Amino acid sequence: MIRIVLLCGGGMSTSILMKRMQAEADKRGLEAEISAFGEGHLPKVIPYADVILLGPQIRFSFRRISEECTKCGIPSAMIPHSDYGLMDGKKVLALAERLMEEGKST
Repeated sequence: MIRIVLLCGGGMSTSILMKRMQAEADKRGLEAEISAFGEGHLPKVIPYADVILLGPQIRFSFRRISEECTKCGIPSAMIPHSDYGLMDGKKVLALAERLMEEGKST
């Protein structure tokens, strides 16, 4: 099971993307638990995450969050603006899988 956490300003805007990613994972038979939270929840969710993805609206926090994730051995990345804007669950799920395979933050 892969546990993917999406972070944004308040957790609301990523909920649509989360649902689309979960639908793609289910369609492919991939065991995934995908959740969305506001960035303030990072300390609570980081122990349970396999990968953390950030929405473009909190790009200014990426360095801090990425460093925190790296300390815990969790890969993280910014969700590409185009994929986020289109709410492309397939591409964002592929990003999470790639990060898990590589085991690093980008």
